[in-house]
Amino acid sequence: MESALQTRDSFRNGVFQRDKNLCVICGKAGQDAHHIMERRLFPDGGYYFDNGAVVCGECHIKAEQTLITTEELREAIGIETVILPPHLYPDQRYDKWGNPIIDNGMRLRGELFEDVSVQKVLAPVLHLFSYKVKYPRTFHLPWSPGATKDDRMLSTDVVDSWNWEVVITEKMDGENTTLYKNDLHARSLDYEPHPSRNKIKALHSQIGYNIPDNWRICVENLTAVHSIKYMNLPSICAVFSIWDGCSCMSWDDTVTFAQVLNLDTVPVIWRGMWNQFDSESFGLNLAKQLDTIKQEGYVIRPAASFQFKDFRTMVGKYVRAKHVQTHGHWMRQKIDFNIVNPML
Repeated sequence: MESALQTRDSFRNGVFQRDKNLCVICGKAGQDAHHIMERRLFPDGGYYFDNGAVVCGECHIKAEQTLITTEELREAIGIETVILPPHLYPDQRYDKWGNPIIDNGMRLRGELFEDVSVQKVLAPVLHLFSYKVKYPRTFHLPWSPGATKDDRMLSTDVVDSWNWEVVITEKMDGENTTLYKNDLHARSLDYEPHPSRNKIKALHSQIGYNIPDNWRICVENLTAVHSIKYMNLPSICAVFSIWDGCSCMSWDDTVTFAQVLNLDTVPVIWRGMWNQFDSESFGLNLAKQLDTIKQEGYVIRPAASFQFKDFRTMVGKYVRAKHVQTHGHWMRQKIDFNIVNPML
């Protein structure tokens, strides 16, 4: 099978045999078995034949620099099965290093972007990168009943391996929104005007100048009702993480800087050392304490700072069963506003 995991040697030998020892781009003598998607993005090393291409020295450099695209390599070989790391999504285009490519050809910063060696390799195309970072999709915890067939699930082994202090916060039912010094957007970067976004844009105009360069303030915009109607919110947004480049701040630093901006943070449900309990039993017990009429679920993250590349194995969510109760996208429905109590 072309999609079966290989050893390093069998990968190289098999790719060279398939490509007849010739560069798939220019036809010269092949020198390298190139990983179409960077092997560091894969938890298993990415040694799949359909993730490999024989290239000459010159074409190898261009492929590493992404001047030869992943699509061009696959087309040259006739690969129809796109092999992606398990945390990336087939409905998104990526360059070799896992940086998302958006419709206008610009690129977003992926999990390896800040690596010094990657920066050097990408020097010829750095002008194509936006300062914007799309918030990653959070994997579901193994016992989360709200996961759909399109969602990613953390393995029990990964969750059981957490041996650090965690903070468990309420998962608020809002619009995931990222604030920069001079801009803001939702998870989708196509940030169109909408009545539910007027208040968060007004708030950003008041505080944006206080956000340092290269920082991202990630909040839930709670202006509009999605599936839960909040009747007693302290404000229209709640901070759940703050990023300095590729580093997510510790929870304590997140709370401190949120206070500097006069912003609320999402409610903390529990904090402590994770590995003192049976993971699933403790997680399910927490779920039983949720008011599933008023609460969507919870998110577990390290109390300490962590890196963007580790997000997919260090952050997990529990979502109540049958969470999405609205018919169609909430933005296309008649808008209903959550209720804010400024006295809280």
